[in-house]
Amino acid sequence: MFAKKTVKDIDVRGKRCLVRVDFNVPLSEGAVTDDTRVRAALPTIRYLIDHGARVILMSHLGRPKGAPDPQYSLRPVRRVLQRLLGRNVVFVDDIVGPEAQEAVARMVDGEVLMLENVRFHPGEKANDPEFAEALASLADIFVNDAFGAAHRAHASTAGVAQYLPAVAGLLLAREVDTLTSMLAEPERPFVAILGGSKVSDKIGVIDRLLECVDVLLIGGGMCFTFLVAKGVDVGESIVEQDWVERAGEMLKKASERGVDLMLPVDFVIADQIVEDAETKIVGREEIPEGMMGLDIGPTTGELYKGAIATARTIFWNGPMGVFELTPFETGTREVATAVARNNRAASIVGGGDSVAALKKFDLEERVTFVSTGGGAAMKLLEGTPLPGVETLLDKDA
Repeated sequence: MFAKKTVKDIDVRGKRCLVRVDFNVPLSEGAVTDDTRVRAALPTIRYLIDHGARVILMSHLGRPKGAPDPQYSLRPVRRVLQRLLGRNVVFVDDIVGPEAQEAVARMVDGEVLMLENVRFHPGEKANDPEFAEALASLADIFVNDAFGAAHRAHASTAGVAQYLPAVAGLLLAREVDTLTSMLAEPERPFVAILGGSKVSDKIGVIDRLLECVDVLLIGGGMCFTFLVAKGVDVGESIVEQDWVERAGEMLKKASERGVDLMLPVDFVIADQIVEDAETKIVGREEIPEGMMGLDIGPTTGELYKGAIATARTIFWNGPMGVFELTPFETGTREVATAVARNNRAASIVGGGDSVAALKKFDLEERVTFVSTGGGAAMKLLEGTPLPGVETLLDKDA
């Protein structure tokens, strides 16, 4: 169980609770195009409202350069939050200055206030103690519910906890609990599916998963680095040459531990990554010069679906190909559908493109748990301490 205190372990009535949420949502023409992360924060926000707290929300959005930038304002997110909560959310175009201080001073129990993007201040990413202390001066309690940013040692995720009692929100606690228990006590067979373009991004996770999974399915661009390690010519497919030797070590480790590490046996290939690409299906040793693998092939899809169907625990992170384009979406769709159809398994989907794929194929409601944190989930799974979690009060404190 989660070893840190949460909002349920403390008295929040009448207290000013500074809540770090992850409202780093996609925007288009000033409107939020995906409110998943806003919805994920609702249980914590509603709990605090219902228990009489004064809720001060802070988040980052995008990558501004440490100064105000209208295209990264949180104002559009405030509109979405108001609609979802069914109540007013006060917004201030300030973070720690007089406007923010005055707005907080006017708050009453059960009220919600949102500060402007914390990355508009240069002290945020620098984890500047002065900025962290200024944030802390707004509140009585710090609540971290931003699992997606918990791997960052920034002022609003870690620094502020040096100046206030710090506890977890309900989302952060559930994320950590779900991912850690998956590794520690999986129901077997445990099948993990990893995709995406780079082995280098996932090598720590692969290393950890090989210690606890029964089957590891690899797709996406990262599979070609493994195939090169096996001596296969992969044409123009993406390969991280610097990681070929390490990939070979992972193949050896899988064999030694009795893990069935499965690589694609066929591919959908093309000579360019475009919507109207001319494609062919070839065996993995038949990719010609000038062509590249951009999706797993149908035989691989059937093999992977068969493995997924046997699972009692499933972890999936990363697409099988360039699923954003129609010619290369089939492998990812079939894997996603297989995960969704196995209703006897606990199915955990981690981060970024995998979640986007679930949405594209309308399968988001058919898996057990969808993590809101891509990078944070990967760091947690590889065993790296998360600064935003480490700074919270221990349960027995």
